[in-house]
Amino acid sequence: MIIESSSNARIKNISALMKKSRLRKETGFFIAEGPRMVFETPGELLQEIYVSESFVTDERWISFCDSMGLREDEPGKAELFRVTDQVMRSVSDTVTPQGVLAVVRQPHYEPEELLGDGTPYLLVLERLQDPGNMGTILRTAEGAGVSGIIMSSDSVDIFSPKVVRATMGSLYRVPFLVSDDLIRDISHLRSRGIRFYATHPLSEKRYFEEDYTRATGFAIGNEGSGLSHELSDICDERITIPMEGQVESLNAAMATGILLYEGLRQRKDPSQG
Repeated sequence: MIIESSSNARIKNISALMKKSRLRKETGFFIAEGPRMVFETPGELLQEIYVSESFVTDERWISFCDSMGLREDEPGKAELFRVTDQVMRSVSDTVTPQGVLAVVRQPHYEPEELLGDGTPYLLVLERLQDPGNMGTILRTAEGAGVSGIIMSSDSVDIFSPKVVRATMGSLYRVPFLVSDDLIRDISHLRSRGIRFYATHPLSEKRYFEEDYTRATGFAIGNEGSGLSHELSDICDERITIPMEGQVESLNAAMATGILLYEGLRQRKDPSQG
């Protein structure tokens, strides 16, 4: 069976999940689009997969189906549907449709999973609003070996199509929690011996002068206004990234990368901390 109309109920549901954060929260599903995101999705999270007529002959698709044991005419862990290229274009969130998308169950993590197996290395995100920044930060966090991320509930939806694409799969590999009370959660983690650092432009302590080899957390704030006073005050230390010239601040994702990779450098070679 081929879905030939964008008014099909399943296609309408995909469009709604693409556009409505509230629906994603209510249903616990989101949309992953493109070969990379779909193929990297853990099998237990895949619910429905939609492939365009022109993509079914793609070697990547054939290889993926073989590895997953997917067949259009056989039941499997995920339901498989073929759609016309026109329907795929109508529902795609990208300028150039990539031929495949999936309805995916949102991954959930327990607080303990954010602490990792060794020395906790955490990232706190408060009121981050730019989808590109959020996705890049998740990808950077994975690269820097972060054990978990805690983000405020008023941050950009991590399951929005733009954020999902920008993570390039890190969404599935870095444990995270959405917190409705960062102050409470950070206080709890501090009581467990994790030391938190707040980025602050007026701090006299430069980020590379601190020791991040122990249990550590970095707090990053809103792109325009930075961290709230409440969150900044509850952190153990305020640090700054020195600036030359007339630059007042860095992009949130860039600043996060600088801090996280300094932490990784120290952890890889504690003698250099």
